[in-house]
This record gives sequence, C-alpha cells and structure tokens, in this order.
Amino acid sequence: MADAQALEIEGPQGEVRRVRLSSPDKVMWPASEHGPKITKRDLADYVVAVGERLVGDSLGDRPVTLQRFRDGITGGEFYSKNPPKGVPDWARVTECTYPSGRTHDQLVVDETATAVWCVQMSTITWHPWPVRTGDNDNPDELRIDLDPQPGRSFSDVVEAATGLREVMTEIGLTPFVKTSGNRGVHVYARIEPRHEFLDVRHGVIGIARELERRMPDLVTTAWWKEERGERIFVDYNQACRDRTIASAWSPRPLPGAPVSTPISWDELGAVDPGELTIRTVPERAKGENPWAGMDQAKGDVGAAIALWDKDVEERGLGELNFPPDHPKMPGEPPRVQPSRRVAEHWDADGNRVSD
Repeated sequence: MADAQALEIEGPQGEVRRVRLSSPDKVMWPASEHGPKITKRDLADYVVAVGERLVGDSLGDRPVTLQRFRDGITGGEFYSKNPPKGVPDWARVTECTYPSGRTHDQLVVDETATAVWCVQMSTITWHPWPVRTGDNDNPDELRIDLDPQPGRSFSDVVEAATGLREVMTEIGLTPFVKTSGNRGVHVYARIEPRHEFLDVRHGVIGIARELERRMPDLVTTAWWKEERGERIFVDYNQACRDRTIASAWSPRPLPGAPVSTPISWDELGAVDPGELTIRTVPERAKGENPWAGMDQAKGDVGAAIALWDKDVEERGLGELNFPPDHPKMPGEPPRVQPSRRVAEHWDADGNRVSD
C-alpha cells in the first residue's frame, strides 16, 4: 500500500483543513466490464470535486448515517450511526431519537472536508435524515423511492415518476428528481417542518395510493414482494424515522461506481443512469444545478395527509406495514407474508393470537 497522504481542503472563511488519507491506493471498486478500478484516493478526489453540491444539496445540517466498506465493495459493509472515532474537531454531531425510543449522536457533514474524512473511514455512500439539526423530529423533506421490480425497464420508472410528479404538483408540492444510482428513481420535495415522522409517512402513503389508482398496472404500494408482480413499488417506508435514502451525489457500491445524481425533469426520459458515475459526474457538477431553488420551494404536506385521511374515512383503507426493525404499530397489518398467513391466527390489530 502507498504511504498515507495529507489532503488540504478549503473550509469556511478560507480556512484550510488537513485530512489524512491512509492507504490511498486501496481498491474500492475493482476493475470490471464497466471500467477500470477506482481507489480510495479516486473516491476522495471525487468528493472534493462535487463537495459543494454534495453538502449543499443533501448533507448539510442533517444527521448522516455512513455506509462503510473497509475492503471495498467486494468486502463486507456496515452502517455507522454513531459517529466513528476520531471525528475532526471542526465537525459536529446532533442527537437523534430512534424508533425504539433510545437516543444517540449522529455525525453532521457540513463541509467538504468532513465528507473527505468520511472517505478516510471507508465511506462510499452517505445516508442523511430528512430533518435539519434544529428539529430532528419533524421532517423538512418528503422522499419517495420508486423501486422497479424485475421485468421493468428504466423507461417504466420514468413513466411512474412523471405520474408521481403530477400528483405531487396538484397538491402544492414542488418535486425534484434524481437517479437512485441503480435501477430506480428518487423524488424529493421540501416541506415545512410542521409534522412529525408518522404524519409525513401517512402523507406519502396518501400520495402513493393516489398514484396507484391512476396507474394500477404500473405501480403498487404492496409491501410484500409476492404481491407486487412486475409493478414498480412506491416505497412509502422511506418516510419512517431512521430510514434513509442514498444522498444526492453519493456513489453507490455497485460495479462501475454509479452515482445517485440530481437531474432535471426535462432530461429524465433521455438520461442513462449507468453513465452517471464517479468518472463522469464531476464535470456535470460544474454545470447548472437541477436542484437549485429546492430550499425556497417548501410546500405544505397537509394536502398529502388529507389524501391519507380521505382514504381512511371514505375508502376504509388503513395502516400499511412498517419496516421489520420498527416496533409494532397500532393498526398495522400482520407482519407475515400473505401466502403464509392464517386468518384466525391474527386479531383485528394485526397481532398474533395463540391457538
């Protein structure tokens, strides 16, 4: 391995941050049919190149979970919610409350140098919470993940995203879009932080169900994979507390080092997500920002929550399944896949009853 290197990175007010990068030639992405190998130093250089966008569009002033790969993408991965040891003195942390009720600090990535330090800690993907550190309980960002099932193409995802944009716009939200870095698309909207996580999740379900009614053959809100068929899953559970999506401008741990990249709605139908990689995205980051103005486009999630309320009151629709690591919630359906469910073993609240 090459000797450690010291990177000098400009900080606030012209300050210079020094970040030590050990094993700079460690391979994070091996060479493949998608391109040559990418080293830890290559990843650090990428972060420096897009740092202003990475921090400004996605990470700044938010709790961040780090997806780390000590041996590159071919090794094991783990998620750091607690700040790793050795956090630089210029970085800060913020306390978060988890679904279990416990609390602890998470790292805040407010400047490029902190993101590069995360690379030193073998971070490949950043996962920010949809909150600001001044209020870690009320989201200021609504996020919807369109997850295509096998058999669906990216053009199908584009069609679903276009329909989703229409629904969101009709209820007063301003949607922005990015590639997921894989096969899907992520749609975001800034919201006023006036509602807690469960209310925002219900608003997302309201939007998802409306989209499902308009495009029943293309999209689904079915939590269980056996019920989705080939439809695109509208992942409403990304709105849960402690559930996060790869940030804008984050690389993904997939061959070729694809990047979850903000794009304009006009180019959504023409873009090839596979061409948006660590090698190509820095040049793109120099151009016009398709997410410019997002912070000024805050909407009220109340209209989305009203969709949820209408479904409950007029259509008799109720709660949907939560992620398995969350506590059992009131009204939640049984946490067992439908093909294995025996009706008499579950009460009306989705709790298992003994024989």
